[in-house]
Amino acid sequence: MTAAQKETLGFQTEVKQLLNLMIHSLYSNKEIFLRELVSNASDAADKLRFLALSNGELYQGDADLRVRISADKEKNTVTISDNGIGMTRDEVISSLGTIAKSGTAEFFKNLTGDQSKDSQLIGQFGVGFYSAFIVADLVTVRTRKAGEEKGVEWQSQGEGEYTLEEIEKAGRGTEITLHLREDEKEFADEWRLRSIVTKYSDHISTPVQMYKAEVPESEGEDGEKIPAVPGEWESINRATAMWTRDKSELSDEEYKEFYKHVSHDWEDPLSWAHNKVEGKTEYTSLLYIPKKAPFDLWNRDRQSGLKLYVQRVFVMDDAEQFMPSYLRFVKGLLDSNDLPLNVSREILQDNKVTQAIRKGCTSRTLKLLERMAKNKADDYQVFWNEFGQVIKEGPAEDAANKEAIAKLLRFSSTHTDEEAQNVSLEQYVERMNEGQDAIYYVVADSFTAAKSSPHLEIFRKKGIEVLLMSDRVDEWMMSHLTEFAEKPFKSITRGDLDLGSLDDEETKKAQEESEKEVAGLVERIKTALGDNVKDVRFTHRLTDSPACVVADDNDMSSQMQKLMESVGQAAPEAKPIFELNPEHQLVKHLNVEQDEDKFAQWSHVLLDQALLAERGTLKDPAGFVTRLNKLMLDLSK
Repeated sequence: MTAAQKETLGFQTEVKQLLNLMIHSLYSNKEIFLRELVSNASDAADKLRFLALSNGELYQGDADLRVRISADKEKNTVTISDNGIGMTRDEVISSLGTIAKSGTAEFFKNLTGDQSKDSQLIGQFGVGFYSAFIVADLVTVRTRKAGEEKGVEWQSQGEGEYTLEEIEKAGRGTEITLHLREDEKEFADEWRLRSIVTKYSDHISTPVQMYKAEVPESEGEDGEKIPAVPGEWESINRATAMWTRDKSELSDEEYKEFYKHVSHDWEDPLSWAHNKVEGKTEYTSLLYIPKKAPFDLWNRDRQSGLKLYVQRVFVMDDAEQFMPSYLRFVKGLLDSNDLPLNVSREILQDNKVTQAIRKGCTSRTLKLLERMAKNKADDYQVFWNEFGQVIKEGPAEDAANKEAIAKLLRFSSTHTDEEAQNVSLEQYVERMNEGQDAIYYVVADSFTAAKSSPHLEIFRKKGIEVLLMSDRVDEWMMSHLTEFAEKPFKSITRGDLDLGSLDDEETKKAQEESEKEVAGLVERIKTALGDNVKDVRFTHRLTDSPACVVADDNDMSSQMQKLMESVGQAAPEAKPIFELNPEHQLVKHLNVEQDEDKFAQWSHVLLDQALLAERGTLKDPAGFVTRLNKLMLDLSK
């Protein structure tokens, strides 16, 4: 084909098919029709408000803008009406007769910068109106433009055709009547409509009203007359997006009240943060820290996240994209105009905008917790007791905020020997001994096991503080937390113990002497234990116990092995290093034992004891009991 023959053609559309596809595929939730129609009605009211700023006559003596909803069970209809701007015949054809053309978007283009900032307009895509056909097989629209004398009636069955007729209409604005399908009668119920509005349009700034029937005069229990209450149009939405107001206007009571609404929690929150972010990404966040953990906090599949609003209209309950998993307890909401939603606003697409908001919300929450820890220590302890284990997931999940998370962590410690986790890493570092170059910790099955660990003996003797960990998540957390304040973390149950400058020369000499006394014992025990251990060596980390086991620096710790096994994962077998206290009487007794069979029995018993103290379990408990009984019988002879 030559250039002269080239032509440009428009797409042909099978309108009936396209409409049908859009109506039934765009929204997964039937209730959405009411959100969309109320949003459109609110936009109509907002447009009139703008135009009336320069032409007050448009109000025609009726400046109370509102949206009204009513249902007729007999006729099986729902009606949404407003006293907003209304439409001319041409605007009806343009907005309702053109799919995906938004009258609001068109109006928005004509606003100045200051006007658009003040705007409360919602509509974006020009398709929300057609959601009416999800529940209706006939839609009638009666409308009259503000300032015009004649009205227009538009009617369609949603199959690609519509009728237009000039009508007389008493007041300005738009009235949409949905003639419900037979199987959608549930929506002709006023209580049902009320609950949908409360859920989806509670915070639309225009009052959304439903008629409250009159209550006739009646007689009380004591025969007194109870006067009649006349019927009236009652606002069923709060008509205030509280979070869009300035912080200085809001009281603590208002924040607490809203928390109950947003979280369904009847206890007051511990703290909250309300922020309006401007710049490259614009959004408002209102984040709450609860006082009590939900019962399903540990269910990884539980729906959790912030309520998401777009231009004050509710979009979804659990927008997980805006908060990392370790902060899943945070309640609250986000309101943004920038989000990459699909046309139905039901699917949130993850991109740079959502990532920027997630980063901002995470940082805001961590700062909120940091302030609480600094200024309200008692409140923070309440928080930590409830949510501490979840926060411990943070170092593995959020490397960028590892340092901020580490400041929030709390531990038990040999400084107090209390089970309560109330020692921060900053406090530990402040108390470190002169010459101490590492933060020491121990992980065990329980607090009691950690506190009584034989590995602690030398640390207690020298007055070196050790962090006591016993939560299931601790070992996993420590594999991702390598240092704090430039001090590395060191497990006292891993590798060789070198206290460096904390060891004095006299102690070292005494240790060497005691090792000479039992020289040759290590090789004998290696032979007796065979493949059960990786290595046998003397240690000076023990003062009261005869022996202990440690994991090699490059091997998996026993606690990590247990953690993996508990979730059904195969853990690589790592043999322990068996360490002996050369100064202990049992070790000295073992050294002089000539009977090789008895020597082997004692060696295995000492190893089993050490494993029991370390792991809390044995692979062969019956073997341990048998050996112990045999030795006890020998001793009793």
